[in-house]
Amino acid sequence: MTHTTPTRPATPSDLPALAHIIGTAFADDPVSRWAMGSPALVADTFKALIAHVYLPRGHCTLLGEQAAALWLEPGGRKQLPLVATLGLGLRLLGQAHPRHSWRAWQLDQALQARRPGVPHLYLFAVGVLPAARGQGLGRQLLGHTLRQCDAQGLPVFLENTHPRNLPLYASLGFEALETYAPVRGCPVVTAMWRR
Repeated sequence: MTHTTPTRPATPSDLPALAHIIGTAFADDPVSRWAMGSPALVADTFKALIAHVYLPRGHCTLLGEQAAALWLEPGGRKQLPLVATLGLGLRLLGQAHPRHSWRAWQLDQALQARRPGVPHLYLFAVGVLPAARGQGLGRQLLGHTLRQCDAQGLPVFLENTHPRNLPLYASLGFEALETYAPVRGCPVVTAMWRR
């Protein structure tokens, strides 16, 4: 089923919509919850990343007010600026057990160390609001950017953190490279590559 609203690039004014969609979609994500501890801190973390990394340095797409994706161009790094890192760290320390700040840092380091060394587009996150799931919005949203990648001959990499998403990614041409726990005690992640 194709949604009638077209996929569009997000702008800085879309920060609230992007943060709401991604934060809500990842509220039950096993890896995000393990690292952050609560849905509120998962949402705070994604909002900071969207504001300081993906809107200014990446590529964000929206499908209406129901689905969003965050991409990083080849060679891009998802490192927050120092001030944003400190602010997020203080929120984590103030609202969660101190181990969550350590977990989040370890997880980020472990994932970055395993990213492929060849140029690729990095799909950091895609989310569909729970009420809109099962309507093909994620497929339509991702398909928009994947067609552009195909035209450029650009491969795509992602780390899948929720088992329910594996069939969608496989149907879009992603192949599993490895499934592993990036940090001791963390739920597993499946690294996936699309040629």
